[in-house]
Amino acid sequence: MDNRRRKFLTAAGGVVAASTVARSALAALPEIVTQDRADTVVSSPEHDVHYTPVTTLNGWTLPWRLNEGVKEFHLVAEPVVRELSPGFIAHLWGYNGQSPGPTIEVVEGDQVRIFVTNRLPERTSVHWHGQRLPNGMDGVSGLNQKAIEPGQTFMYEFTAKRAGTFMYHPHSDEMTQMAMGMMGCWVTHPKSTSEAIGSVDRDFCFLLNAYDIEPGSYTPRIMTMADFNIWTWNSRVFPGIDSLNVRLNDRVRIRIGNLTMTNHPIHLHGHEFEVTGTDGGATPPQSRWPEVTADIAVGQMRQIEFTANELGDWAFHCHKSHHTMNAMGHDVPTLIGVDHRGVAEKISDVIPDYMVMGERGMADMSEMEMPLPENTIPMMAGQGPYGSVEMGGMFSVLKVREDQPHNDYSDPGWYQQPKGTQARPVDEPSPTAIRTDQAGDSLMSRSQENKEAIEVQVRKPGKHNHS
Repeated sequence: MDNRRRKFLTAAGGVVAASTVARSALAALPEIVTQDRADTVVSSPEHDVHYTPVTTLNGWTLPWRLNEGVKEFHLVAEPVVRELSPGFIAHLWGYNGQSPGPTIEVVEGDQVRIFVTNRLPERTSVHWHGQRLPNGMDGVSGLNQKAIEPGQTFMYEFTAKRAGTFMYHPHSDEMTQMAMGMMGCWVTHPKSTSEAIGSVDRDFCFLLNAYDIEPGSYTPRIMTMADFNIWTWNSRVFPGIDSLNVRLNDRVRIRIGNLTMTNHPIHLHGHEFEVTGTDGGATPPQSRWPEVTADIAVGQMRQIEFTANELGDWAFHCHKSHHTMNAMGHDVPTLIGVDHRGVAEKISDVIPDYMVMGERGMADMSEMEMPLPENTIPMMAGQGPYGSVEMGGMFSVLKVREDQPHNDYSDPGWYQQPKGTQARPVDEPSPTAIRTDQAGDSLMSRSQENKEAIEVQVRKPGKHNHS
């Protein structure tokens, strides 16, 4: 999107004093910048900045203009079409052509003014999650402000008081609007580095979100409370999620926010990290410890940091196994060990979209060549240099390379392991397992055997015992 990096002109006129922007003032608003592609757009600010800009995974940063010392942004809430993975799209709601919306980046102490235009079919608002601001700018419709009706533009204005990783999302018909994808990241950089917030070489951010989109459909089911089937990072599923490409020994920061309906233990292979911040601000250095998994609860932001000092392609994913699969059904019987190929062929004659579940395990699904229903994606579709990765959903790869230029975020391709450093098959026969003589017996000696029968009465919670 070439026009998104253009230099913004300073608008004439004074500060708008009310929350609602009059139609006569629309000409003075910052221009609307949109991005409808799902590429990772590397930040290259028009203005001089002292910080490392955030790189939003499969997303971008919203440009701003300076108006009499105030940084002005323009968000547009609107229906969007989001490509979740190549060949799989969803009809969502978002901001400025995307779901999630663009990342907003400011500096601690900045005066910020955000214009929000509503192009949705219903009213909305924007809550600035984690920010310290005047009560009337908090964005809870009916409580702090009138809702933004369709066609209206509202103005929010406050000071970015503290550095940290935050979010923005609606607080109006939240169940519908957040289930439809309305959310975005907010990063407030510190005025200067400190022990609590140091400098980094690479700074990534993304949001965890989930949808219930049945194969063949395009719009999420908003009434779902638990049984989601599409688990995403920034509304992308693996293999559609971009990799995190860094240089050997880079100091890396990753900011992760959770706006799903469950927690997510995010796990990094090959490195240890520390949780250096939350949506409440930086964590004191004395409180940090090394981790390889950070559990991120609903409504939380977590900021992790590590030094990328191990070469290779390292998995980075949610450790809930069902969250690394795509378009998974919940009522599928287990058919492991059952040869049902003949039955499947007969059923397929009657039901063309019938999908065979693996009789040797779910990994069969990554190798099956079968017609899929319209607008969906295989449960496991990612291919690596040695075959199927057998992952989907919330999964990506940290790619650490010695020759990756400092400001280059392009994919370096697959890592070539040095000779003798890769797991390989062994030709020697496996030794026989030592087993007990009696199947089901215990290898532990019993201290005593109680041959008397013991009568046990079970009382279920909420039930009365009438015996």
